[in-house]
Amino acid sequence: MISIKEVKDKKGMKQFVMFPFSLYKNNTYWVPPIINDELANFNANSNPIFEHANANFFLAYKNNEVVGRIIAIVNTYEVKKQNIKKMRFGWFDFIDDLDVSKALLDKVKAIGKNNNLNFVEGPVGFNNLDKTGVLVDGFDHIGTMITWYNHPYYKDHLEKLGFKKEKEYVESKFPFKNVNLEKYTKAGNLIQKRYDLKEVNFKSTKDIIPYVDEMFDLFSQTYSKLSTYVPISQEQIEYFKKKYISFINPEYIKFVMDRDENMVAFAIVMPSFSKSLQKNKGKLFPFGLLRLLNARKKSKDVIFYLIGVHPDYQNKGVTAVIFREFAKTFRNKGIENCIRTPELEDNIAIHKIWKDFSPTIHKRRRTYRIDL
Repeated sequence: MISIKEVKDKKGMKQFVMFPFSLYKNNTYWVPPIINDELANFNANSNPIFEHANANFFLAYKNNEVVGRIIAIVNTYEVKKQNIKKMRFGWFDFIDDLDVSKALLDKVKAIGKNNNLNFVEGPVGFNNLDKTGVLVDGFDHIGTMITWYNHPYYKDHLEKLGFKKEKEYVESKFPFKNVNLEKYTKAGNLIQKRYDLKEVNFKSTKDIIPYVDEMFDLFSQTYSKLSTYVPISQEQIEYFKKKYISFINPEYIKFVMDRDENMVAFAIVMPSFSKSLQKNKGKLFPFGLLRLLNARKKSKDVIFYLIGVHPDYQNKGVTAVIFREFAKTFRNKGIENCIRTPELEDNIAIHKIWKDFSPTIHKRRRTYRIDL
């Protein structure tokens, strides 16, 4: 007998966060979150996303044990301002029991119907900066701190329950040796001179902060035409600054400005924290923070987190300036592998950016949809 209970207290929320730790115990590819960070992420008092999203947290029980979890999400901006009548779900984990996954998804569908929404899509997060998609290929590759990992049966459950593929995402990687430094130095210099551009590099985090708001303005201009786009509020930007900027190596953030000091391109790269997070097992103390700081300094793998180019400068080769600067940094730090976060399969523009590096697609993930 499966019972579904909505999470209403701290004890339930702790169970919600901890369930994947048992589901993926001893899995060599799952990367655990930091427990306290995950609890803060789900707390309306600390995460400003809840000003624009309503969320219901559910746990599934069988024989008095937690066997599944899900968040039912209504992004109010998406529904009311964009008129996209979507019911979202995310953080969807469950044992290999169709009754469990069905019971959890039935809760999401019921909330969607009560809100007069037209369809359900997931797994997705609260907005564009969150994790997205169920892994459908690449289960033998280690995850990242900004993607979900899941068992192969997740896809089968969704399809058996009538969900259809909605969006496909690919993740790719390439060895840094594939980057031709001489070529990008020459191309970057040429593009920079042609359009009177200037690169901006950083040595300290405090110097980055004044640029972050403009970076998110450019992020919005870059991605607003994508079907997945939901605007990011100023409160969410401040939350991002607090949560991430101080944790990213300042030399891994690059900006390109025009002659009037307007930002025309940006890119954020993160060192891979995956192996450190696995060793930490969700905790920062007593040695977890030291492991993360060590990875921040010494990791030979990097993850391209965000990249954006102003619409007026797309297809003009401006990314050559960014790659020239990253190539210098990566060479100095001995970087070996470059890993891409999920990108929409039909986002042709972004795929063109990487083609010169002969990337290998090593993972695929997708969101699923069902009409209400």
